[in-house]
Amino acid sequence: MSRFDILIVGAGSSGAAIAARASENPNLSVCLVEAGPDYPDLARTPFDLINSHNNSYNDHDWKFRYEPTEGRSVIFPRGRVVGGSSAVNTTIALRGVPEDYDEWASAGNPEWTWEKVLPAFRRLERDLDFGDDPWHGDAGPISIRRYPREELTTPQAAFLDASDRLGYPHCADANEPWGFGAGPHPMNKLGRLRISCAVGYLAPARIRPNLTIKAHSHVSRLVIDSSRCTGVEILDESGKTERIEARLVVCSAGALQTPTLLMRSGIGERSQLEHHGIRCVRELVGVGKNLSDHPALSVACRGKEGLKVDHDAPIIQTILRYTAPGSDKRNDLQIEQISFAGKPGGPPMFAIAAVLEYQYGRGELLLSSADPLAAPIVRNRFCEDERDLTRLVGCMQDTLRFAATSPLKGMTESIAFPDPARGTDTATLASLCRKLSASGYHPSGTAKMGPKEDAMAVVDQYGRCHGVDGLVVADASIMPSVPRANTNLTCIMIGEKVGEWLRTRPTQYGL
Repeated sequence: MSRFDILIVGAGSSGAAIAARASENPNLSVCLVEAGPDYPDLARTPFDLINSHNNSYNDHDWKFRYEPTEGRSVIFPRGRVVGGSSAVNTTIALRGVPEDYDEWASAGNPEWTWEKVLPAFRRLERDLDFGDDPWHGDAGPISIRRYPREELTTPQAAFLDASDRLGYPHCADANEPWGFGAGPHPMNKLGRLRISCAVGYLAPARIRPNLTIKAHSHVSRLVIDSSRCTGVEILDESGKTERIEARLVVCSAGALQTPTLLMRSGIGERSQLEHHGIRCVRELVGVGKNLSDHPALSVACRGKEGLKVDHDAPIIQTILRYTAPGSDKRNDLQIEQISFAGKPGGPPMFAIAAVLEYQYGRGELLLSSADPLAAPIVRNRFCEDERDLTRLVGCMQDTLRFAATSPLKGMTESIAFPDPARGTDTATLASLCRKLSASGYHPSGTAKMGPKEDAMAVVDQYGRCHGVDGLVVADASIMPSVPRANTNLTCIMIGEKVGEWLRTRPTQYGL
C-alpha cells in the first residue's frame, strides 16, 4: 500500500494540469492514476494519438454509449489513455465567451468570473498568432495556432468564401473575448502533432521525483471512512486490487466517469445507490444530474464528380460563431465545415455541422451496475427543451443556406441529408432534430459546483465535495453549464486553477 499527499484520479485535460501544477511544490507528493496506457516517449506514441487531423475513435477509447434522444443509443468516444480526451480529440482550442464564466459565478461561484479565469487561460497557452494580445498567453504548455488561408482544404476555404457572401463578418481570432463571425479555428496542434496534456503538461513534469504516474490502474472505488476520503482502490491489468492512501483525493475522471465513481463509492442519490446494493455514505442528489452538452446535426453534401476530398486531410479548420435571432445568449450557435464525410474510396462527400452552443435542457447519468467496470447509462435528452429545438432548427436552416451558396454550391452535386424530397421546412427539420440530434462530445455538469444551499450542488467553488472531507472534484463535471465552446481548453483551465490552489494554498484543502 502506497501513501501520497495528493492522489489524482484521471490523467485527462484537468488531471494532467493539476498533477503538473501541484507537483511544482516539491513538498507535496503527487500520484496521478490513469486506467489507460501511458506513452512517455513521444517517438513510440501510437499514430492515432499523434494524428491531429482526425479523432482517435477506437484504439484508446472507453467504448461508452449514450442516448442523445429517445430510442437511440450511439457510441460516445472518450479517451482512455494518459492525456485523456485531449489525446484523442479534434484539437479545437476554443475558450467560450466571458458570459459563460460570469454565469457560473452568479450561481454562487465568485472564483469563476471571466476576470478570474482569464489568467488561467493565459497561463495554459502559447498562442503563436496572438500571443501579444492582453487576453492571450505566449509561454504556456499548450501551443495554439490557426491555419492560414494557404493551408485550408478546398471545402474549408469555400466555407469562408460562402460566409463572406452570406454577410457574416470575418473573425481572425475566435478566442478574442467579444469576437464573432467566421474564421480559422484556434487549434492545439503543430503540423500533424496533437499537443495533448500528456505532451504539454506531463512530458516536462515527469522528471520531478515527487510525481508518480500509474497507468493501467482502474479506480474501482473511493475509500471513505467516517465522512473522509482516505484513498482509492484500483484494479491493475491482472484484476488484482490495490489500495492507495492519500491525504487528498482529486477526482478528474471526466463528466462521465467522475459521477459514476462517486456513486459506486456511496456518494449520490440514496434511492439509486440502494437500488444497486450500494450503501449510501453521503447523499448528494445532484450526482449524475445536470448533464449539459452541445446538440448538433449536419448537412451532408455529395460532391460533384472530380471533386477531390482527402480523408487524410485535417477534418476541421474553420468556424462560424454567431447569435440566434432574438436570443439574449451571445454566440449561442456555431456552424463548422467538415472536410470529408462518407467512406474513403467512396464518392466525394463533405458535411457542414450545425451546433447549439448554449443549452437550456439537461440530461442525466445513471448507474447501470455496481460493477466497477460497467459503463454508465447516459441520457442527454437533446431538444426536449423547446428553446433548444427552435434555435437548432434555425441553425440547420442557416447551414442549408451555406450549402446553397457559392462556392460550396458549385462543389455540391446534391444534398444527401436532410433529404430535400422530404422537405426542409421548419416542422420537418424540427422532427429531424428531435430524432437525430447528436453530441458534440462535450459532456459537462454532472457534479456541478455551487454553495451548499444549492440542493443540486456536489462541490463548492474550490471543488471540495460537500459533506466529504479530503475529496475534491476538478474536471468538466463541476461546470454548472457547458460553455459556448469545445470544452478541452475549459477543462485545462479548471485544472490550472485547482492545481495552482493546491500548489500555493494547500491548507485550503487540508494539506
